[in-house]
Amino acid sequence: MFHVEISASILLCIIIPFSFLILANLKSSSKNLSSSSNATNLPKSYPIFGSIFTILKNKDRRVQWTSEMVLCKPNLTFTLYRPFGYRQMFTANAANVQYMLKTHFSNYRKGDVFRKTLKDFLGDGIFNADGDNWKFQRQVSSHEFNTRSLRNFVETVVDSELSDRLIPVLKNAAANKIVLDFQDILQRFAFDNICNIAFGYDPAYLLPSLPQERFAVAFGSAVALISERFNSNIPFIWKIKRALNIGSEKQLKLVVNEVREFAKSIIKEKKQELQEKTSKESVDLLSRFLSSGHSDEDFVTDIVISFILAGRDTTSAALTWFFWLLYNNPEVENEILKEIKETSEGTVYEEVKDMIYIHASLCESMRLYPPVPVDTKSAANHDILPDGTVVKKGTRISYHPFAMGRVEKVWGPDWEEFRPERWLEAAKDAAGKWRFVGKDSFTYPVFQAGPRICLGKDMALLQMKRIVGGVLRRFRVVPVVEKGYEPIYISDFTSKMKGGFPVRIEEREVDLLQH
Repeated sequence: MFHVEISASILLCIIIPFSFLILANLKSSSKNLSSSSNATNLPKSYPIFGSIFTILKNKDRRVQWTSEMVLCKPNLTFTLYRPFGYRQMFTANAANVQYMLKTHFSNYRKGDVFRKTLKDFLGDGIFNADGDNWKFQRQVSSHEFNTRSLRNFVETVVDSELSDRLIPVLKNAAANKIVLDFQDILQRFAFDNICNIAFGYDPAYLLPSLPQERFAVAFGSAVALISERFNSNIPFIWKIKRALNIGSEKQLKLVVNEVREFAKSIIKEKKQELQEKTSKESVDLLSRFLSSGHSDEDFVTDIVISFILAGRDTTSAALTWFFWLLYNNPEVENEILKEIKETSEGTVYEEVKDMIYIHASLCESMRLYPPVPVDTKSAANHDILPDGTVVKKGTRISYHPFAMGRVEKVWGPDWEEFRPERWLEAAKDAAGKWRFVGKDSFTYPVFQAGPRICLGKDMALLQMKRIVGGVLRRFRVVPVVEKGYEPIYISDFTSKMKGGFPVRIEEREVDLLQH
């Protein structure tokens, strides 16, 4: 107890003077900051403090603000000066992105700062790994995303979750005029799906009662708290709080322990299940890793947590913003309804695969509202980017998909418009049919690019197309908002709609399948 009191006193001695300095500088420099911003659009940097005052002023719109800074630079690369001489670069330059993610891939890693900050939650899982450890995990995981697995995923896991859970929830909401938080509903859907893929375990999070499933709730809390740590402007504060086991760091430790203990219990059950099977065919990601000879529970837990993190929020984030944009663009919804009518023959997999206009609409939605708006690497050695920017060893450099979707030279003067047709052209051999024309992954790095391009890209798109088709053929999704309302885009690891997405569900008079 005596030790804790002394440590807490030391913490206060550090924080209180620093806080007073920040407040004093915020007040005295506000006029300078304003005039500087108006003159150059870039934040003023001070000795020791860097641009902390402007950073704090924009902490609730961090993604939008850094995007504005990047886009006002001719080379689309901006350096932000944080306190104590710490620098972070942001770029929306496609040549730089290709250089980092492919050409000089070996020099741009997760890095020690990234890995140490997230290690308490992600451990050595694939999204927190570099080098041989990353290569091994990616090799084993890649088998789960082949064509056979994709077909099985869409025709079994996604389709049963859609027909047995999502559709009944929406039908009940329509019949009883219930306002739903559609963002929450989509997160529940995605959580059930990814747990089935990763664990072979069904948390049944999307039931009519909308239960507070313990594992799902603990996982969500862990993501929010580790994101708060990751986005901290003064990292030494969270380190002190962790050492003292106080505040958000104490909460983080508790929920991470709960997540990991639950995961380990599932792993033990899966080991037993595999031992009892006469056939060793792997049916989920966890089974594949256990069958590969890696039985260390901590290591396998790290892997599974990383994949749940990737699958839990990315598809639900993309779909939340997609349905918002669809409501505001009825002409796009009409085109989608036409496509649903035309592609409702054949197997579920073939139907989803042929939804070209829906595919383009989802890509366009993610251009404007990417599920992961910023991704960060660390330079292992000194380097010079293609645009001439000098990068010092250890510098963190973030490529910025949110800003990249707003580059006028790439997307044209109408970049603000939600226009799926920018991804399409009429096929020459079939009148009236669309042909999808994608952008290269370095200009549109929504799914990353290069050796670390998202393994689940095709699976995510198939899942989203199936949900869009399954929902819109029976229902209209109508946001419950005042006229002129604009939702606020926020982000921790993935993007969200601040405050949720309240909607009413209206059942269509005729199911589009009955055309």
